[in-house]
Amino acid sequence: MGRQMTEMLKGTLEGIVLAILAGRPAYGYEITAWLREQGFSDIAEGTVYALLVRIEQRGLVDVERVPSEKGPPRKVYSLNATGRAYLEEFFQTWGFLTDRIAHLKDKET
Repeated sequence: MGRQMTEMLKGTLEGIVLAILAGRPAYGYEITAWLREQGFSDIAEGTVYALLVRIEQRGLVDVERVPSEKGPPRKVYSLNATGRAYLEEFFQTWGFLTDRIAHLKDKET
């Protein structure tokens, strides 16, 4: 992944993960695996776990500890009302930015 892509992904990964959690609760490895299936193959598991800690601390998700067949209980994350509001704002901001970028690109050609 190129440097520019890495930097852009850093700015949007939080919204992407929240969008995943809007669909259903998930634990860290599930989220990482889904991201990889969707083409985000270079995302490190540690990056996702660090992001999950941050969004938990900011109160955007609820966390439930679920017993695991192997090892300690898993932390399953689900989007709460605060997280849904934040995700809606993310999508509005994303929509604005993509419109502006498309406008700039159209002016160039």
